[in-house]
Amino acid sequence: MEKIADISKTTAVKAKTTTSKGDRIFDIVNITLLSIVVLVCLIPFIHILAISLSSARPIMSGEVSLFPVEWTTEAYVKVFSDMSMIRSLGFTVMLTVIFTILCMAMTIAAGYPLSKSNLKGRGFFMVLIIITMFFSGGIIPEYILVRNLHLLDTMWALILPGLISPFYLIIMISFFRNIPESLEEAAEMDGSSHFYTLWRIILPLSLPVIATLSLFYAVGRWNGFMDTLMYINSPDLYPLQLKLYQLIQNNMASELMRNEVVGSAQMMPESLKAASVIFATIPILIVYPWLQRYFVSGVMLGAVKG
Repeated sequence: MEKIADISKTTAVKAKTTTSKGDRIFDIVNITLLSIVVLVCLIPFIHILAISLSSARPIMSGEVSLFPVEWTTEAYVKVFSDMSMIRSLGFTVMLTVIFTILCMAMTIAAGYPLSKSNLKGRGFFMVLIIITMFFSGGIIPEYILVRNLHLLDTMWALILPGLISPFYLIIMISFFRNIPESLEEAAEMDGSSHFYTLWRIILPLSLPVIATLSLFYAVGRWNGFMDTLMYINSPDLYPLQLKLYQLIQNNMASELMRNEVVGSAQMMPESLKAASVIFATIPILIVYPWLQRYFVSGVMLGAVKG
């Protein structure tokens, strides 16, 4: 019996050792892959940052890689002294905040009732939502609709057409359906209405998905470009992405003119374009750390006991 016990202990120790080695190998592989992904994402950003802090000579000669050469902040001084860039930044921040709030309000308002299996016509509405994920009217009908609604050259032309994303709505519905029904049943027994239950019980438990979808909506609106190019003509309503597009287009036009007539135009320094890109990227990056804590899964653990 003692020999059998010793053999069992030895086998258990070997199994634990094998498992721990496998876990370590798995961790090493994960860390390696994560490091590669981080480097792939960071290297272009670092390169643009280095260009924005370098002078014109090393940039044109190709000496700048990941570190600035002949350090200078002249490009950022020009960017911050350009009042049109500051105005575009302010408008983009306001547009993104309003767009995100309205999108989340509409997504929650549509997702909560559609998450109920006893809702009459739920299947019909879900089919309509899914169809819009694969088929759309196209750019020209959408432009005609915005024009007929007299939304051209207004802020609402950038908000109303994309107020609800079918994909994000389905994510919200799936999250609501995973919330235990016993919570809502207990609230109904206490006399709670549907709106009160949604506000005081469902939404506090849904902070992870709300934060995630809010970030997705905000990043999508911040980086939006095509709709502003089609609908906006007033310089006061230019978002940052359209402003960057104009910088690049003006630079290309100046370069063509310079090739035709020497000295007729001056090409925009690459450092100024890189500084403008950094100027348009940093604000939305600042939002990530504030929402990171809401991305942790498992917020529902312990919500229902027994």
